[in-house]
Amino acid sequence: MKRVVVGMSGGVDSSVAAYLLKEQGYDVIGMFMKNWHDDSVTISKECPWLEDSNDAMIVAQKLGIPFQAIDLSEEYKKRIVDYMFDEYQKGRTPNPDVLCNREIKFDIFLKAAMRLKADYIATGHYCRRGTIEEDGKTTYQLLAGKDPNKDQSYFLCQLTQDQLSKALFPIGELQKSEVRRIAKEQELITADKKDSQGLCFIGKVRLPEFLQQKLQPKKGVVVEVPAEAGTYQNNTSQVELNGASSETLKKMSASYQYHLTDGKVVGEHNGAHYYTIGQRKGLNIGGTPKPLFIIETDTNENVIYTGQGEDHPGLYRKGLLIKPDDIHWIREDLKMNIGDSLAYDVRIRYRQELEKAMLFMREEGLYIIFDQPQKAIAAGQFAAWYKEDELIGSGVIS
Repeated sequence: MKRVVVGMSGGVDSSVAAYLLKEQGYDVIGMFMKNWHDDSVTISKECPWLEDSNDAMIVAQKLGIPFQAIDLSEEYKKRIVDYMFDEYQKGRTPNPDVLCNREIKFDIFLKAAMRLKADYIATGHYCRRGTIEEDGKTTYQLLAGKDPNKDQSYFLCQLTQDQLSKALFPIGELQKSEVRRIAKEQELITADKKDSQGLCFIGKVRLPEFLQQKLQPKKGVVVEVPAEAGTYQNNTSQVELNGASSETLKKMSASYQYHLTDGKVVGEHNGAHYYTIGQRKGLNIGGTPKPLFIIETDTNENVIYTGQGEDHPGLYRKGLLIKPDDIHWIREDLKMNIGDSLAYDVRIRYRQELEKAMLFMREEGLYIIFDQPQKAIAAGQFAAWYKEDELIGSGVIS
């Protein structure tokens, strides 16, 4: 009998994942990951870890499977929290959930499961694992979940072939409504529990307070840039992209640079490192005909640049660059070589619709040039590229 350790978060998805695996005849062990100790910045009652741990334990008892909690908070702080602080300090926008999967669930947690002589680990992610058998070699595929509203493949965009070989996603074929129905039928305590929001396995965190633990508040100015100021990319057609030089690709994927003289000071803020491109809330500046959106943050000069309305050209960019060390291929057999260009569907954030784009591999990295300009491309985010419903690779936007 194959043994599988299920990462039980105390939510309905991982509860049903554990139930389904037991039904399929696996030797199932439930394990709760405790990743955070500091409740002072967690919004109370939203997702306190103690309540989640208890719910996971009650579900395990109901299913008649062994259960244990594992404290990974030291590793979590080192690999996720410190990385987040460092990225925000640089004015970048990290995605802790992608990192949590790569560094915690499918690394530290996976190793802990292997020490329990597990064959696999399983999570409650809405995605699927496929396999391709060729010449006696197995290649693993990361496929989108069947529920288009819940597909979570993006969060797993940094997994490796080795990690995928040991991963099971029992609810990937199901709709969320079906998962809830199964939980109700089995009278699981988590059946009606709200989905948790916020950082992976921490709960809902007040981000400014969280960042202020390490990043000191620092007063700076908010500048409003009129739409006609600044030099913006033209909407280069895909035809012009054929044989595009590195110089052209570089121009199309560069972030915009602003100066104080490009606009007028309209307010002040407590630190440019607390904000991200595309953000509207949190500025507390009113009185403009259209809402102000952040179009650039300068953490060196501690200035935030804003523009009025969702149609401000500073919010949109045609392309992005991923540097060589930040390019990751789940399908290593489909790795692009320098000089290659290929069409893929791309998303730069969870729940974003897939967007058509051309990928160009050059010495300086991988350029992604979209058919349509994209809103709020921020350094530090992950771009993930797909072929139909398969996630092929990903990388950190530079």
